[in-house]
Amino acid sequence: MEVVTGSAETGGVPELPEVHALATDLASRLSGRVIDRLDVVSFAALKTFDPPATALAGTTIGGVTRHGKFLDITCGDLHLVMHLARAGWIRWRADAPKPLKGTGKGPMAARLVLTDGSGFDVTEAGTKKSLAIYVVRDPLDVPGIARLGPDPLEAGFTEEVFAGILASAGRAQVKGVLRNQSIIAGIGNAYSDEILHTAKMSPFKPAAMPADDGSRLYAAMQRELRAAIARADGLSASELKQEKKSNLQVHGRTGEACPVCGDTIRQVIYSDSTFQYCPTCQTGGKPLADRVLSRLLK
Repeated sequence: MEVVTGSAETGGVPELPEVHALATDLASRLSGRVIDRLDVVSFAALKTFDPPATALAGTTIGGVTRHGKFLDITCGDLHLVMHLARAGWIRWRADAPKPLKGTGKGPMAARLVLTDGSGFDVTEAGTKKSLAIYVVRDPLDVPGIARLGPDPLEAGFTEEVFAGILASAGRAQVKGVLRNQSIIAGIGNAYSDEILHTAKMSPFKPAAMPADDGSRLYAAMQRELRAAIARADGLSASELKQEKKSNLQVHGRTGEACPVCGDTIRQVIYSDSTFQYCPTCQTGGKPLADRVLSRLLK
């Protein structure tokens, strides 16, 4: 059974709401179970060597949590940490797997097998391999986790804390600030688009903004993230992809009508990503400069 994906059509990297729901789903399947082995097929995906992956054998899974976009499976005194990147997948297997074939050139990255034969496969589509797997003694041994900023859903992430973050970012574009994992953990391209649309704010607006604007952005962030988690509550993780896609208002909807005002949703293209917005709701009716398109029209 498919558990979760991260793909371009669902907004790229699984973000805070999906990883939160995935951790909950996997915890219900894995907690208290004993690991038989972790088979690493794509050696490039495994970013650590001490402890070795073989050290997971015989450990009991204590639970599954998240740190930003990172999944953290507690295995005895160790942690199996994964970042699914843009095209990572996890597929649950109820039955014992067939023998693995190949040496990592296909989509298979790793396979976790429990003592009863069930478990999950970790795969990554495409040729650009960014999925990362870590076996560590402490989650903070993962560089990406050590660099994470505060979690926007933690009790300590108050409006005052957020105002300080915005002020410190100065003239930086607010879209980039929301996406920067070392500033705020867990928000990516899709939900930053949704948050800015809800806040009726341009992605290019400087982060240092009037207090009323900052308050509106904070409320939009809390509303969008908590609503997404609430929608995912009770779903099996195999349903997360469609749930996310069907509830996005602007992200991934270039050319469609804005559900709020009816204007046409537009996009800005960068070298490795795009973002979407509504001109009427967010930029006073003015289209933002699309750098790729501007170069083509010269």
